[in-house]
Amino acid sequence: MLIGVVGKANVGKSTFFKACTLAEVEIANYPFATIKPNHGVGYVRVVDAGPDFGVVSNPREGFILGKYRFVPVEMIDVAGLVPGAYEGKGMGNQFLDDLRQADILIHVIDASGGTNELGEPVEQGSYDPANDIRFLELELDMWYLNILKKPWEKFARQVQQEHADVKKAIAKQFSGLGVKEDMVEEVLKKLGFDTSKVASWSEEQIKALAVELRKRTKPMIIAANKVDTASGRKNIDRLREEFPEYTIVPCSAESELALKEAAKHGLIEYIPGEKDFAVKDESKLSDRQRKALEFIRQNVLQSFGSTGVQQVLDTAVFDVLKYIAIFPGGVGKLQDQDGNYIPDCFLMPPGTTPLDFAFRLHTDFGKNFIKAINVRTKMPIAKDAPLKHRDVVEIMTSK
Repeated sequence: MLIGVVGKANVGKSTFFKACTLAEVEIANYPFATIKPNHGVGYVRVVDAGPDFGVVSNPREGFILGKYRFVPVEMIDVAGLVPGAYEGKGMGNQFLDDLRQADILIHVIDASGGTNELGEPVEQGSYDPANDIRFLELELDMWYLNILKKPWEKFARQVQQEHADVKKAIAKQFSGLGVKEDMVEEVLKKLGFDTSKVASWSEEQIKALAVELRKRTKPMIIAANKVDTASGRKNIDRLREEFPEYTIVPCSAESELALKEAAKHGLIEYIPGEKDFAVKDESKLSDRQRKALEFIRQNVLQSFGSTGVQQVLDTAVFDVLKYIAIFPGGVGKLQDQDGNYIPDCFLMPPGTTPLDFAFRLHTDFGKNFIKAINVRTKMPIAKDAPLKHRDVVEIMTSK
């Protein structure tokens, strides 16, 4: 799974990325601070399975904070987009191409309305952030449309003359964007297109097809950043009303980054996604640090329940993509050979079965699969039954 962080320049996108990953990225108050994409690892939050069995988990990857296990996810921060990126403006071709492998996009916008369409700072509240949502939709839709439209006449004629399988041909055209044949089939049925007359499809039909494929392969969640401002607070409800199809999460990336840095340096105890933090030693804080932390507590955490950054990641993975977390385990043994309890946690796509999970663990486990056991209930699970979020599963094999 790859999460793409996108948006125009200067909206706090790189700050958001660093707040998720604590990666050393360039953060600057001017367009195109990010030229090449930054890769990093963020973490989604899962209630850990260890306490259910009276043990403390020792993750091989990620970490434990409180009752949560933070499970790693790969992220990419793509350079700021400008209007006309699909036409190649502002290094647009490169930027869009960097998004090709992303499974979901987090669109960071400046909810305060303090950044204009070119990514330049303006007076807060003077720009409508709704324009940014429409702008990115247009860029992505036109990107997909161009992929389909450029070879369309030859493509459509060939499909019709050779009586080729339309869904297979379209899926091949979009293969680099994760479009599958069954997805194309569903979309064509939904749109009610006559697949026997591909060459006669109108431009509106071609665009509708491109848009629907984009929505399915590049789902999006909106991170409404800089919400710790008067204009940012005012804009949230309006944006939610205007774009009911999107999950819009208010957030303050700058606050999250400050809290994580303070925790990293041992000044506070903080669990990402929580509504408060605890100062470890007041005497170690300068007046400036104390005021900054109190500002975050009152204006962000108490107002919104969290900084929103962790919620954006969790919502993207678990609510939009609908992934589930599965723990490998054993009915009689929850430790690995080194004595670590429940060391692994895997993020799996919806509909994952025990057999799918066995292959994810190791090809040999899948090939030699005998049965799966629900470690909590000690009951067998049918090999084709869908697993549930936070299941602890033992895979039994013939070898």
